[in-house]
Amino acid sequence: MTVRRKSRRAPLPFARRLIQVYAAVLYNAHARGFAEGRIYTGPLKSACVPGLNCYSCPGAVAACPLGALQNAVASSASKGRPGFYVCGILLLFGLLFGRMICGFACPMGLLQELIYKIPLPGGWKKPKKNRLTRGLSWVKYALLAVFAIALPLLYGLRRTPLPAFCKWICPAGTLEGALPLLLHPANGDLRALVGGTFVWKGIVLAAVLVLCVFVFRPFCRFLCPLGALYGLFAKIALLGVRIDRDKCADCGACAKVCPVDTKAVGDRECVHCCRCVSICAHGAISVKAGKITLLGPETAGRRAKGERT
Repeated sequence: MTVRRKSRRAPLPFARRLIQVYAAVLYNAHARGFAEGRIYTGPLKSACVPGLNCYSCPGAVAACPLGALQNAVASSASKGRPGFYVCGILLLFGLLFGRMICGFACPMGLLQELIYKIPLPGGWKKPKKNRLTRGLSWVKYALLAVFAIALPLLYGLRRTPLPAFCKWICPAGTLEGALPLLLHPANGDLRALVGGTFVWKGIVLAAVLVLCVFVFRPFCRFLCPLGALYGLFAKIALLGVRIDRDKCADCGACAKVCPVDTKAVGDRECVHCCRCVSICAHGAISVKAGKITLLGPETAGRRAKGERT
C-alpha cells in the first residue's frame, strides 16, 4: 500500500510543472525576437497555441486563441468572413482537452502558481476559496460575452475592428507583449506612444500580480475568458479528471484539497491540476482520455508492481 501511494503521488506535481515550463518555452521559442525587440510575423503566426499567450510577445511563435477569437468575430462583422478556422481550432482544443489546457499548458497559469508560493509575513494564512470567490468565478463568463464577443462584434459592424479584452484588460498582453517591447532600447518610438490605456493596463497587471500572492490563480478563476470558454466543454472533453461514482464515498476530500472554485471534480471551474487524484483514499479519481486511464489507481498499481519486480 505504501509503495502504491508513493508511485501515485510523487511524480505528478513535478510532471505537471515540467509540462507547464515546456509549454511556456515552446510558445515563446523565438528568442531572436527578445534580442531584437521585434514581433515574429512568420507563417506560424497564422496558427494558435492552446493556452493564453500574447501574440505581441517578442518570443511568441504563434497566435493567442483569445486574440484570434476577437479578431475573427470582428472580421466576420466587418468583412462578412466567418472565422471558421478560429472557431474550429477552439472547438478542437475544447473537445480534446477542455480546461486541462489551463492546468498544464498556460504560461499565465504557471506564473500565477509560482507567485502564489511567496509566503506571507508574520505567519499569516492565505485565504481559501469561499462564497465570494465562487461568485467572482462568474465574472470571466461576463467578460467572455462582453469583451471577447459583443464589443468586437459591435466595433466590427462599424468597420473599426477592436479586440476589446486584449486592448483594455488582458494582463498577459501587458506583461508578455507591451513591457518587453517598450523596454527594448530599439523601440524608443513605441515609448513615445504610451498613453492612458497603457497606464490603465499596467494597473490591472499590478493588481493581478499582487493578488496572486494571496489567491491561487486569480486571473484564471475570475477574469480569463479563454478559461471560461474551455470550461463550457468540461463535461464532454476527451481528456480530463473523472470520478468513478461506484467507488466514490462522497467524503469531500477532493473538494477540500482543490485550490479553485469547483463544486465537483471535473466541473467547469476545474483546471485539472490533479491534486485530487492522489488524495482520494478510495481510488475513485483518475485522469482519463475517453475510456483509457492515464493516471489513477489502475496505473499506480501497474507501476508499483513493476517496482517490486
